[in-house]
Amino acid sequence: MHTVIGARQGGARRALLLRGCRIAGEIAAEAGRDILVGENGRIARIGSRLDVGPDVAVVEVRGALISPGFVDVHQHLDKTGVLRFTPNPSGTLQGAREAFAEYARKAPEEDVTRRAARTMARCLGRGTTAIRSHINVDKDAGFNGINALARLRSEWADRLTLQIVAFMTPHPNQDLAWLESNIDAAVEQADAVGGTPAVAEDPIRYLDILFAAAKRHGRPIDLHLDEHLNPERPLFDAVFERVRKFGLQGRTVLGHASVLSALPRTEFERIRDRMIDLDIAVVTLPAANLYLQGRSHDMLPPRGLTRVAELIRSGVAIATASDNIQDPFVPTGSGDMLEIARWTLLAGHLRGDELATAYDMITKIPARMMNLGADYGIREGAWADLVISDCEDVSALVSAGPDCMQVLAKGRPIAAPAFPAMAAICALENVP
Repeated sequence: MHTVIGARQGGARRALLLRGCRIAGEIAAEAGRDILVGENGRIARIGSRLDVGPDVAVVEVRGALISPGFVDVHQHLDKTGVLRFTPNPSGTLQGAREAFAEYARKAPEEDVTRRAARTMARCLGRGTTAIRSHINVDKDAGFNGINALARLRSEWADRLTLQIVAFMTPHPNQDLAWLESNIDAAVEQADAVGGTPAVAEDPIRYLDILFAAAKRHGRPIDLHLDEHLNPERPLFDAVFERVRKFGLQGRTVLGHASVLSALPRTEFERIRDRMIDLDIAVVTLPAANLYLQGRSHDMLPPRGLTRVAELIRSGVAIATASDNIQDPFVPTGSGDMLEIARWTLLAGHLRGDELATAYDMITKIPARMMNLGADYGIREGAWADLVISDCEDVSALVSAGPDCMQVLAKGRPIAAPAFPAMAAICALENVP
């Protein structure tokens, strides 16, 4: 696939017809479909050999695979790209928390904005069109991060869907009274309420603060829950009690849930069944859990992930996501959700015949968690957030990835990053 899509003339948006598509998830017999993208950036029609007028730009995609944009349902854009400034010699979760807290005390909003925008651009260029980001709000970071991301959410709305989680972060000696007195101002700017109860000095009171604020503001809950491997201190039952009390069934997401892999099977199954009953979703973060967990084990160090395969095969809605990108929590990361899907399949003990399951974990499953609704997917009326690739099917998209790819964000083509000097070198060799 060598066509470069251009949907604008003289800076004006044009309607665009993608002719000859293979739509992800449809059977091979339905190859040769057409997708009409309207001037408003939404999918206007889907059909075969659609008849369009002369004002519509027609691009023959010659059987290219069309996927909806990828969804990264758990990132930390306020932390992204700070690795060189935040050493974490221990490689542990606590070491990472302390390193970033020190940096956050002096980092201005402009610093957060610059780093976050760079990572958002890299994610978008690799096919991610929706991100939910947890943003620290505490005595160290104050409101710098959430203010910066609220502005970026507005500025990028024409090309990327960004949701903000007010991540009310507890630290030792930062009493919960500060979080309680500031949570309403934070949640007013946010799309969800989050936190990490396992490290709070009083996790029960802390959970009450978070859930009460979510109820007051009509926001969903998105927690970092039990990001550890100590079977003696899980907090699932405390969360379940509050989900029911505050009526947040179907509106609660639990990130990490690593401790489930350390619990006896009977206890895991009891917790799993409560999750299904309360319609609670889970996000696994393989990069962070592989890197941070299990460092104290002298023999057979654990992978640190939750029970990914068992949860998804049992009907629990479970997605996978990047978590941190190039910071003390995860020193690597490119913003490529296909890479994360591969890590999840390998580290989460999915099988080779479950590549399509890993694909669902970066598309439709996290889209439901973010409540993107009819705006998402390859359907009439949805935003034309599309990944166009030369892959045979979604299994090939995950297993090997594309050789050629084009991203459309709300109907507009996203140019692949280019190294300017390369144009001159290619010209010397007459390389097209």
